Amino acid sequence: MTSRTTSRAARLDQVCADAVGVARGAITEVDPSDIGEHLEVIAEGDRVVTHFFESHLDGYRGWRWAVTVTRVPRSRHVTVCETVLLPGPDALLAPGWVPWNERVQPGDLGVGDLMPTAPDDDRLTPGYVLSDDAAVEDVSWELGLGRSRVMSQEGRMETAQRWYDGDSGPEAPISSAAPRNARCGTCGFYLPLAGSLRTMFGVCGNLYAPDDGRAVSADHGCGAHSEALLSAAEQPVDELPTVYDDSEVETVAVSRGHGSVESGDPAEDYGHS
Repeated sequence: MTSRTTSRAARLDQVCADAVGVARGAITEVDPSDIGEHLEVIAEGDRVVTHFFESHLDGYRGWRWAVTVTRVPRSRHVTVCETVLLPGPDALLAPGWVPWNERVQPGDLGVGDLMPTAPDDDRLTPGYVLSDDAAVEDVSWELGLGRSRVMSQEGRMETAQRWYDGDSGPEAPISSAAPRNARCGTCGFYLPLAGSLRTMFGVCGNLYAPDDGRAVSADHGCGAHSEALLSAAEQPVDELPTVYDDSEVETVAVSRGHGSVESGDPAEDYGHS
């Protein structure tokens, strides 16, 4: 045998709903002028209702006084359960609380700031010990060996997705405006990254590109592509020779001649005559 439990909406008790005056009189914490008009009444349960009144308190725009009343069965005496000031649908509220370790956003770290990394950061995974063999060390450094922690697969995937969706990806405004064949993967200034990100990302090495020194995706693009050459039809126009206007001559008086001394002075000896 199974029992079926059905829930039904609470029915509004008319006796409690009519007790607007009792509910208003229960708000004794403030001056009567801070209590506005009656807004609505809702049923909380059997013979339990809540009356809402407008609040005129300074700094509490959109808040409402809530007074819950009830009565016992077969009695018309209404009892006040509680009064409280609650925010309404359009109330002015403070921003939600954010844990301290989640408040730092990308770009917040400034000069001299230190941001500790959690020991259990999912973006990192333990590294390995160093080797005395130089040949092994060259390879191990490429793999991330020798460091206390290296980026985990989750960290690399998260980083790659963030780069691809941001200004380093194909949907960036400068990439969308660039020619379709001007992609970073075919550019001579494109320096592929090492490791698993090599197939999709590299660093721009073009001094004149806006992404110089930054990681970009292979399908990112800009107008500073290495193969953006002028075609024969786009040769620059030859400059015309300089033209001098000699139709008019303007006489200018000078205070002395072209020499370093006055023309009337005796000539100086060379020192070897």
